[in-house]
This record gives sequence, structure tokens and C-alpha cells, in this order.
Amino acid sequence: MTNSPLQSPKTPESAADRWAAVNARIAAAAAATRRTLSGARPVAVSKTKSAAEIMPTLEAGQRLFGENRVQEAAGKWPALRSAFPEIELHLIGPLQTNKVAEAVALFDAIETLDREKLARALAGEMAKQGRRPACFIQVNTGEEPQKAGIAPGLADPFIALCRADLGLPVEGLMCIPPLEADPAPHFALLRAIAGRNGLAGLSMGMSGDFETAIAAGATHLRIGTAIFGRRG
Repeated sequence: MTNSPLQSPKTPESAADRWAAVNARIAAAAAATRRTLSGARPVAVSKTKSAAEIMPTLEAGQRLFGENRVQEAAGKWPALRSAFPEIELHLIGPLQTNKVAEAVALFDAIETLDREKLARALAGEMAKQGRRPACFIQVNTGEEPQKAGIAPGLADPFIALCRADLGLPVEGLMCIPPLEADPAPHFALLRAIAGRNGLAGLSMGMSGDFETAIAAGATHLRIGTAIFGRRG
């Protein structure tokens, strides 16, 4: 008998086991910095993972997930949401303007708002659909030319444009520090930008550095490998 698309595969070290271990680490890091556990939410990064591979974490209690591509997410999440209506889905990969309509319809939050053209497209589509997913502005804290994100020096006026001029529901900021850099200064920079703009959300920290991010005040932790294992 073959598994249905929504059945959980059985593995010696399951995603549910890794999910439980990650949550224990989050709890320990939160306690060490005297933060409440609810203040740092894991976003299970399920890009490239099938519905069957995602199911163990859903069955274990995870409800917040991150996807990189609109088309991939559209292919697997409607069925999963039928089974688990309380799922919250974040777009954590780059968003092209020709995918804005699909993204607004599908996602509960878009974490990669990084340019005026995209901001205007999102504002127009939200007005059209009557749906307002939360927005996080991606900041290129390392000012890496190959990486998406608004430059730190331009973040304040861009935040003002998105909120005051376009009326977007901006709830926080997101960053991806340079690969080989100490992430702590980048997390501190993001927190400082958020603080002076009155933004509570901080999406920062991944599998290799989420404890550091918790200490820096992260509210959302984008964790993939530590939950789902390394991608083949």
C-alpha cells in the first residue's frame, strides 16, 4: 500500500524529532535571555519539501511555515491548509512583481519587501483583493551587491514610504547576514532600525545562529535544515 500525499513518512530521525529538539533549544535560549517562549516563533522553512515531508511537523504542532517560491507553495499548501486551517504561511524568498497577485492571495506574510516598485504593486493588489498580508521589509545589513534588500541607510525613508504613503501593513524587518560574518552586529543593526521606526517584528536567525538571534530580540526564526534535515 502506498502512502497518500498527506501521510507522514517514517524515518529513524523524523522531522518531528528535530522539530522538538529545535523547540527545546529555543526555550533554553529564551530562558537564558529572560524572554518568553512566545516571543520567538520558529518559521519552519519547508522549501523543496513535499507535503508528506511536511506532515510530521504539522502533526507535532508546528503551524508557521516559510516558503521561497510562490509557485511551489501554491502547489502544496492548499491541500495542507484544508487539513490544518490554522496554518500561517510566510513568503521568505524574493518576490517578482508578476507574482504579486498570487502572493497576496496565498501568503499571510511577505518578508521580502525591498523596493518601491514591489511596494506599489503590493499596495495595489491588496486594495484589489481586499486582503492584507503582513509585510516585513528586507534590509541588506551587509550591503552585499548580490543580495536583495534595502540598504540600511535607505531603510528609514523606505519604511515611511511603505507605511505612510502606500498604507502597507508593515509589521517588521528581515535580514540575512553575510554567510561568513558574525551575525550579532547585523541583528543589532536590524533591531536598531526597527526600534527607531516603531516596528516590533524582527525576522532574523536561521538554523546555524537562531540562539544568537533570540538574544538580539528576534520574533521570527527562519529554521529549515535543523527541522527538515539537509536538502539533497
